[in-house]
Amino acid sequence: MKELDVITIGRSSVDLYGAQVGGRLEDMASFNKYIGGSPTNMATGTARLGLRSGLITRVGDEHMGRFIREELERHGVDTTGVVTDTKRLTALVLLGIRDQEQFPLIFYRENCADMALCEDDIDPSFIASAKAVVATGTHLSHPQTEAAVLKALKLARDGGGRTALDIDYRPNLWGLSGHGDGENRFIASEDVTAKLQSTLHLFDLIVGTEEEFHIAGGTTDTVQALWNVRKVSGATLVCKRGPMGASAFVGDIPESLDEGISGPGFPIEVFNVLGAGDGFMSGLLKGWITGEDWVTSLTYANACGAFAVSRHGCTPAYPSWEELQFFLKRGVRDKALRKDPDLEQIHWSTNRHRSNGGDWSTMRVFAFDHRIQMEQMADKAGVTHEHIGFFKNLCLDAALKVADGQAGYGILCDSRLGREALYRAAGSGLWIGHPVEWPASRPLTLEPEIGPDFGGLAEWPTEHVVKVLCFYHPDDEPDMKAEQEDVLKRLFAACRRNRLEMLLEVIPSKVAAVDDDTTAAIIQRMYDIGIYPDWWKLEPMTSKAAWSRACDAITRNDPNTRGIVVLGLDAPEDQLAASFAEAAQFDLVKGFAIGRTIFSDAARKWLAGEITNEEAVIDMTNRFDRLCRIWDDARATAQGSRIQGIPA
Repeated sequence: MKELDVITIGRSSVDLYGAQVGGRLEDMASFNKYIGGSPTNMATGTARLGLRSGLITRVGDEHMGRFIREELERHGVDTTGVVTDTKRLTALVLLGIRDQEQFPLIFYRENCADMALCEDDIDPSFIASAKAVVATGTHLSHPQTEAAVLKALKLARDGGGRTALDIDYRPNLWGLSGHGDGENRFIASEDVTAKLQSTLHLFDLIVGTEEEFHIAGGTTDTVQALWNVRKVSGATLVCKRGPMGASAFVGDIPESLDEGISGPGFPIEVFNVLGAGDGFMSGLLKGWITGEDWVTSLTYANACGAFAVSRHGCTPAYPSWEELQFFLKRGVRDKALRKDPDLEQIHWSTNRHRSNGGDWSTMRVFAFDHRIQMEQMADKAGVTHEHIGFFKNLCLDAALKVADGQAGYGILCDSRLGREALYRAAGSGLWIGHPVEWPASRPLTLEPEIGPDFGGLAEWPTEHVVKVLCFYHPDDEPDMKAEQEDVLKRLFAACRRNRLEMLLEVIPSKVAAVDDDTTAAIIQRMYDIGIYPDWWKLEPMTSKAAWSRACDAITRNDPNTRGIVVLGLDAPEDQLAASFAEAAQFDLVKGFAIGRTIFSDAARKWLAGEITNEEAVIDMTNRFDRLCRIWDDARATAQGSRIQGIPA
């Protein structure tokens, strides 16, 4: 058994995609940042489809290099072969969508890190761990990178592995045109043809567009080019034909491309062709490596290519395995796939960062996003509200002490009174929830910093989870319900637009009487109006029926939800222990997000000058740690009961 299914080798870059569509690259005002480079795209694309993927490349010893490495790891790509180059910068690419046919791009690759790849970077044991190695054409353009690729291919073949080539022809990366010609896909060159043909015998699978086979075969007659390639290689040849799909040729080349093996195409709107070939290759590799026939493999490839051309960005457009299966079963509803709400929900929920950089299967969250309560405490103590920000730093200190670098811990902190603590928490490994509601507002209004168009979210780090508390009840008056739902719908859209996860907290018991159906009814209503929170924050329910109905409502509508955290409502520890015991019986409940039970005593005493900073941190650390252990014990007890078959 091989540890990996596939290793790709070659380019890695940061893609800066123009956020505006329909204009010149010169006029782009802002850019979205993604990972890029064909091998990097394919490693991520195949990982999304369930393959165990690895990448061999180099990145710079700087922020962009770390970004690539972290993104790969978040998608489950093995980064053993990613070398950090201390002398060179990570490559950058600027890209834009001008219209349906023009996609300008500029490669910033002068002496970049990935072009310093060398034979010493190829670890034989890493190559031996994979079923297949995939190379791309760009790294055959320079003697040093070519030597590295050839070493990897030889090792793979000697070890019984399979090899594939994505021709990936970019004339200006072969020095055939200037920096401003990055969009050009074909310039004839006898030297490039000779270089490619000297390596084609090393591959079991060769994939390219018609233009790429033209350069590989040395002629612009596609069939003749395929014949010329066949003379030097026995590989299966897959020729991509744009809207006409693709044709595979296992043996002799026929007189027409239409006589090759093909899979079904998909009638979709072309929005962005950049990265489509890497999406296609990801789907093809999924089928090829898992032993599917060529029709099935080409079906996967065509579908993945369809996703790619219908969305913004390269890697972000590629589907998950769940998404691909859903699409193949259901078919095309809207030719603009990015406008299909069902498809986009599956795309979002199955392609989110793997736990956003951590393991959130258990959630132990210290919530100190309280504003009104802390302002009241400060007023009572006779101190300014500026003291609150300092105290929230002490809360963060307590959270970090309890977490001690472990996964499964988090905070809820606001930016109006706790901005410094939020800044400090960045990159700490904590899950970070960031509230947007104006405290105690009903109907729901948001903090002024969010702005009337919710544009303030554009300033938030993507690791922040947008938390919104809404005092909502199924029996609300129609006007109240409509006003609150409008805010929630617009907020949800803004979260998705800014690639931010959303946590929805509902507390119906503060509005009116509740029963076992109340929370489930609210949850269903949110889904009915098109809101799919990544997280739910629910008040403790002591009835097993209430928890069961709430969980059923979520899983019925969104099986890929992150889960539920339980709020505390300033309850004492013994009451929280009872509510934890009930909630822990449901796997969808991941943990808790509790605040006043942890910080109230320390806050009152500290603001009054009765305890020191250190004493406040110790008190909150102990309380938070006890709650964590109470939750962990409750979960362990519930799981033990299930194993023993004891009814909950």
